Amino acid sequence: MTLKGRRILLGLTGGIAAYKSAELARALAKSGCDVRAVLTEAATRFVGTATMQALTGQTAWSDLWDPRVADNMAHIELSRDRDLIVVAPASADFIAKTAHGLADDLLSTLVLARRCPLLIAPAMNVEMWENAATQRNILALRDDGVTLAGPVAGDQACGETGMGRMLEAAAIVAEIEAFFQPKVLAGKRIVVTAGPTEEPIDPVRVITNASSGKMGFAVARAAREAGAEVTLIAGPVTQPTPPGVARVDVRTAEAMFKAVKAAVAGCDVFIAVAAVSDYRVANRAAQKIKKGAARGLRLELVENPDILAWVAKQKRAPFCVGFAAESEKLGAHAREKRARKGIPLLAANLAQEALGSDTNAITLFDDNGEHPLGRGPKIELARKLVAHMAALMARRRRAR
Repeated sequence: MTLKGRRILLGLTGGIAAYKSAELARALAKSGCDVRAVLTEAATRFVGTATMQALTGQTAWSDLWDPRVADNMAHIELSRDRDLIVVAPASADFIAKTAHGLADDLLSTLVLARRCPLLIAPAMNVEMWENAATQRNILALRDDGVTLAGPVAGDQACGETGMGRMLEAAAIVAEIEAFFQPKVLAGKRIVVTAGPTEEPIDPVRVITNASSGKMGFAVARAAREAGAEVTLIAGPVTQPTPPGVARVDVRTAEAMFKAVKAAVAGCDVFIAVAAVSDYRVANRAAQKIKKGAARGLRLELVENPDILAWVAKQKRAPFCVGFAAESEKLGAHAREKRARKGIPLLAANLAQEALGSDTNAITLFDDNGEHPLGRGPKIELARKLVAHMAALMARRRRAR
């Protein structure tokens, strides 16, 4: 519940994407947020104030001159106790007004008079989004410290397809969660590996390690939330790329090794979460092996490169973090693996309790012993891992 107790002002502007804002309000309230809604007059053509009031449990506001505010200063009173203003959808008109400091209704006026940060989720037609004026306004808002969530490309209500579609409610919630995470890795470059690798036997068969990639993707997301520039090197999985993360897709262990070599130069941290296949097939068949012909089939296996050990042994090695998925004797195997790899930090779990699941139970191992993180959603454990790692790195810097 990383948003529990957060006070959000949710602004809605005119656009068909406003229907998503009802779900966003519901999701934020369910996450423990105190949500207050402010709608422009155009927004009320798509979503009523009664709907937003029912979803947030608070009065929804739309009138700059609402007499229910005693001093007639709703643009001041409604935002002063908020931690963040989120405008979703943010229309091209609202973006233009905000970029140029214009204020002619309740939402634009309170945004101009705000003391808290602003996050916007743009939503508009593709031509409106790509218009030079809109792009100039977006650059101005970025320079002013406004956080952007989206947009994305996709089908639009007008029947056209392209960039300008507002993020779904869950994705906006994730962006808000990311906003509130401590930026303990700001300025750091991090490389993360995730997922399995596949080693072909023939064109249709492979040997592999079981892995959904969920933990590695959660670590990449948590590192990005903490302010890092993140490159994610992923084996064959179907997980969506975390926002703001650069993704490189690979299939085999050798391809992953090559991608790591290219990405790791000059990086500050390398986190090896991937379940890399220990072996590959030396006598790979060029054509599909037919079932009858496979009787007595023998595969010659050769060892794959140890990617983490290679990175850790470099002359100017980054801070290295390993992962160990064990089936028994977690502590003994984890300590042995950390020593063998020569790395400062290792995260270990029992494979049978985590594979394919959205939850995990992780214990960290470093020079100071064992640090159980408990059981929980993988993204929450990833955030705890990032916090622990950042603290270790800070102690190392102070000790120099």
